[in-house]
Amino acid sequence: MVAFIAVATEGSFARAADRLGIGRSAVSRSVQKLEGQVGARLFSRTTRSTSLTPEGELFFDQCRPGMERIVQALEDLRELRDGPPRGQLRIGAAPGFGRKVLAPLLGEFRRRHPGVAIELVLDERTPELAVDRLDLAFRDGRLDDSQVIAKRLIPMQWLVCAAPDYARRHGLPASPAELARHACLNRRLGGGRLRAWEFKVDGRAQAFAPAAELAFNDDELLLHAAVDGQGLAQLPAYLACDALRSGALVHCLGGYAPDDGGHYLCYLSREQLPKRVRAFIDFATARVRALDLDCALDHACAAAPLAAAG
Repeated sequence: MVAFIAVATEGSFARAADRLGIGRSAVSRSVQKLEGQVGARLFSRTTRSTSLTPEGELFFDQCRPGMERIVQALEDLRELRDGPPRGQLRIGAAPGFGRKVLAPLLGEFRRRHPGVAIELVLDERTPELAVDRLDLAFRDGRLDDSQVIAKRLIPMQWLVCAAPDYARRHGLPASPAELARHACLNRRLGGGRLRAWEFKVDGRAQAFAPAAELAFNDDELLLHAAVDGQGLAQLPAYLACDALRSGALVHCLGGYAPDDGGHYLCYLSREQLPKRVRAFIDFATARVRALDLDCALDHACAAAPLAAAG
């Protein structure tokens, strides 16, 4: 079809071959194959000229609008590739990370790239990028999918936190086993189960499910309840860091912290990424890493529980 349109437009097999960047014989074979498929001669050929037959003119008139749309689509794709970033960007994230970290960055990105429209989808589920039509996803821990590129952004530590007032009134646990004597705040996941508290005991990963005085299906509500002095909560460091640095929370059980799982930016391929996707990957990587969201190694925050409990 492309060869046929090129010959009809150029009026010559040789000029069509030059335009397409292929040999004249290849153009001729393509046209002959098309003529065999449609069962009609499409060109009248002489040694001096090439012209459409009546059947060829009818076929050309019918095909041209569709081919023009294809050509326009190709031009649009080239513009997306070579011009400034533009188009729709669909991003997935867990609710806590999306609200705390990503949402505040979107305004700056849009000011830099006003041609990009963004949809931020907050979901507890582990995303399936293709099924969920996501260009990118931010997850605690990398996705277990060999087709996904996972770029580690920041450490991902879980910290057991409480308000200083709670620490003064009740003390703080010295080991995970002592959680049974404390008021614990649990997180209800999307599937209905409670999120286990993760620790590393004697070099081995262990999960605890302490009885809960309160349970929430939202990390920010869990954070607010801990700040309000209602009990202990195991929170991701990126969510708790502001409260820890301000003194609204203290943390404990640092010697039992689970291994750093990392927080990852995930996407399907490094090949032929749209400019809007590449621009957001570069932007988010730089901005998220600059936020200093890892409180686990912050000396002031780590020392605070001792002072509060004492």
